[in-house]
Amino acid sequence: MAEEANRTAFMELQSRMIETTGKLKQVQIQMRSKEGEKKRAYLTLEELRQLPEDTNTYKSIGKAFVLEPKSLLVNEQEQKLRDSEAAITSLQTSKEYLEKQLGEVENNLRELLQQDPGLARQIMSMSVM
Repeated sequence: MAEEANRTAFMELQSRMIETTGKLKQVQIQMRSKEGEKKRAYLTLEELRQLPEDTNTYKSIGKAFVLEPKSLLVNEQEQKLRDSEAAITSLQTSKEYLEKQLGEVENNLRELLQQDPGLARQIMSMSVM
């Protein structure tokens, strides 16, 4: 009876671990994407700031380019930079939360396996096959 409960608990912990690991990987991918956006916005902003105020600047819209004032393009890049930084901060918080959850699940699994050595042996014999 207790063995079946331990096995069920192990299965639940295992599925939580897989789910949390997947979410963590997704957050890390989103963070890398936002870092790239932030870097592009920063580099574009630096190039725009070097230009004289009366320079013709163009904004890409699909396959077309539209003449826009430099100040508008600078404002857009500054906004993209701020948005990316805010998203990265939010994703970092999510990442820390998921890492904490993953640590808790790992500890729970470790405790369960220490409490029931028979279950540990069973799992090891299944993974060897």
